[in-house]
Amino acid sequence: MRFTLRQLQVFVGVARSENVSRAAEALALSQSAASAALAELESLFEQQLFDRRGKRLRLNEQGSLLLPHAVELLDRAEEIETLLRGKHGLGNLRVGATLTIGNYLLPLIASAYLQRHPESRVRLQVHNTASIAAMLLRYEIDLGLVEGQVVDAEIELEPWVDDELVVFCAPSHALAGRKAVSVDEIAQQPWILRERGSGTRETFDRALRHRPGGLVPRLELEHTEAVKRAVESGLGLGCLSRLALRDALRRGSLVALEAPELDLRRQFSFAWHKGKYHSAAIRCFLDDCRAFTAGARRSDLIALPAVR
Repeated sequence: MRFTLRQLQVFVGVARSENVSRAAEALALSQSAASAALAELESLFEQQLFDRRGKRLRLNEQGSLLLPHAVELLDRAEEIETLLRGKHGLGNLRVGATLTIGNYLLPLIASAYLQRHPESRVRLQVHNTASIAAMLLRYEIDLGLVEGQVVDAEIELEPWVDDELVVFCAPSHALAGRKAVSVDEIAQQPWILRERGSGTRETFDRALRHRPGGLVPRLELEHTEAVKRAVESGLGLGCLSRLALRDALRRGSLVALEAPELDLRRQFSFAWHKGKYHSAAIRCFLDDCRAFTAGARRSDLIALPAVR
């Protein structure tokens, strides 16, 4: 075998960052050592793996074909090294989640996972659905937990648990005492919504797709808690997962507005790159996620401690 694992590590690092210096920093190498390793790999087989555009390197067709195999080989090599060192455990795991899952479910799941596997390390990253999908495509994370649709032939989705959004307002709002509201009524109100690219915004926009012009939000925010605070202050109506609103609705600091004309149902899903090797850590974490929500008809019905 003419290539080395170090050469593959550099190749994968450059593929993820599209930059040799950033890849070298991540691997604790000098830039010259990383450049030499990549040049040796390409020279050995007389294959260019990247298109060079200044300092930016983008995978070409050959590099794209190699990437999933290189990532799988490195994952398996890490498992072998763990065994040879006489260590027992599942190894490290990189998980990305969208905001509702990342704020209300994932910390509890990861905490229980680490208590059972104290030798393991889990790196959690919380972003919107579009960002999680991009990270999966670049193999920057091993597993994604998303609340929006991901339409990409390279990403595989597995349904996890049902979820539902709900329109809500401050207790002082004029609509707060209504049992149900129509789309025409709420369309006249100012809205505080999540940003485009989030699964929550995608579900909301899809529910209103038949209304000409849709709704123009008064304010767009990247964080669930910020949306809740803005609505509490009386700036307008919001629409978030019932899971994220569960405690606020129970306390009465926010009020749900039932809108029967809107279909605000969706699913939380597991997501991974189709070429990703499922290590023991990934398999175990997935099992823990399924067990955590077992028996719950919907996300806000999962048995959880109080969420603030």
